[in-house]
Amino acid sequence: MLVSELYEPRRFRLLEAERVPPAPGEIQVRVRSVGICGSDLHYYAEGSIGDVIIRYPVVLGHEPAGEIVAAGDGVTGVTLGARAFLEPAIYCYHCEACHSGRHNVCENIRFLSSPPDAGFFREYVNLPAHNVLPMPEGLDADTATLFEPLAVVLHSLQFARIELGETVAVFGAGPIGLLTIASLKMAGAGRLYPIEPRAGRRELAKRMGADVTIDSSQTDAVKEIMAETGKRGVDCGIDCATRPGTIQQTCDVTRNSGRSVITGIPSDPETAINFHVLRRKELTLYNVRRSNHETAAAISLLKANPKLFANLITHRMPIDQANAAFDMLETGSGGAAKIIVHI
Repeated sequence: MLVSELYEPRRFRLLEAERVPPAPGEIQVRVRSVGICGSDLHYYAEGSIGDVIIRYPVVLGHEPAGEIVAAGDGVTGVTLGARAFLEPAIYCYHCEACHSGRHNVCENIRFLSSPPDAGFFREYVNLPAHNVLPMPEGLDADTATLFEPLAVVLHSLQFARIELGETVAVFGAGPIGLLTIASLKMAGAGRLYPIEPRAGRRELAKRMGADVTIDSSQTDAVKEIMAETGKRGVDCGIDCATRPGTIQQTCDVTRNSGRSVITGIPSDPETAINFHVLRRKELTLYNVRRSNHETAAAISLLKANPKLFANLITHRMPIDQANAAFDMLETGSGGAAKIIVHI
């Protein structure tokens, strides 16, 4: 089978690997489409996510959709050729976190694409049967790949706890930020303030439901939001960018006793923050670890709003152009936002 392997910083190579039959309890899937995530980009450009440093070579990709091609012993009720969502997280179901319903912080979690476990930039993958979810009719494989990042966003909204009409600042209008904007509007949020330096992404933010956008390359977003809100700030700040300074800015624009949610992943192992801003405002600061039981809701939203969510997808590229796809996403050239890799 074909595999795309990151063998050094910013360098992929294609190779042939053995296709192994599914073990008992597993389903073998043919991967068709994989979205490129911001965490993939961290590994590609930096060779690490925070203090987790990869060892080359690695296989990235954890936003997949495909079809069922084989089933191992003991697996029943599946149809060969059926299209499916492919869940990348494999939990132990035995630790304290799993027993308490917090599977996203499972002590023994395996997340395919997080070393040492290979991701989905390969033709065939064997998964536990419960990680293969049926895809509804009317949803194409490319849009279906959004189920994983959308589930992460829905998990972040569990912390944001948006009430009708509340105001929200969203730092970053990349794919996670754009999905956050769309989900906030569906949740009944009032005025949204997406903060994004790239013009193309600001336009996408408007298509996803934002009323106004702020160009952070031209203006001080904190001063602008505080001025427009009469120095009150927004009810909730959400950082989907986690660029230098944005975590602090997220806290700065959030009102007293408000909620600040950090959905993005910083590059640096340690991030400076002014604790006294949190203390004086008595802010609640949340961070997000993937998703937890939000997959079904994400699939339902995709099924109900396929055209809306398809707006995020700006490019589709074959697996042999993985280098070019990651370069486009890193630089934003060509208006790149969400790029889907076809295998």
